Amino acid sequence: MKHLILGGARSGKSQFAEKQAQESDQDVICIVTAQAKDDEMAERIRLHRERRPIHWQLIEEPILLATTLKAHAAPERCLLIDCLSLWLSNLLHANENGQGPLADTILIRERQALLTTLPHLAGRIILVSNEVGMGIVPVGELSRRFCDEIGRLHQDLARMCDTVTFMVAGLPLSIKGKST
Repeated sequence: MKHLILGGARSGKSQFAEKQAQESDQDVICIVTAQAKDDEMAERIRLHRERRPIHWQLIEEPILLATTLKAHAAPERCLLIDCLSLWLSNLLHANENGQGPLADTILIRERQALLTTLPHLAGRIILVSNEVGMGIVPVGELSRRFCDEIGRLHQDLARMCDTVTFMVAGLPLSIKGKST
């Protein structure tokens, strides 16, 4: 089963995803994409880590998500990926300014790898991502590109996931399938 959980900042999506993983009664591997590049992000990461059950395995992977999923997916396992929007940001910043052939090559390769790999993975897969397409169009070119890329990724993932949940104010809204 594949479950995509979308929502804005502080919408409760990570906690909802963690609850879904906990209730799966499967071994859980949490695959995180965040990188502690400043003190504030390090604190966010610490708070997330402290909130998760200690027996969950943790894998930090900022770029090679499909490879990591393929290596760890199993019928008796739940993979929780938190989060795709940070992963996409990592891909866009794969070179100095997030533009040019290197960033485009990595972005295209890794995005395609995820979309090709995901349908064939065994076990339960929970994907968390920030929905950013409900506000104004950003002023900066890189910010606009991020919004475009994450929007297209969400559409592709929503088509292949069994369940899609949108989180608002800590409340899950079922968009596709049945979220508990």
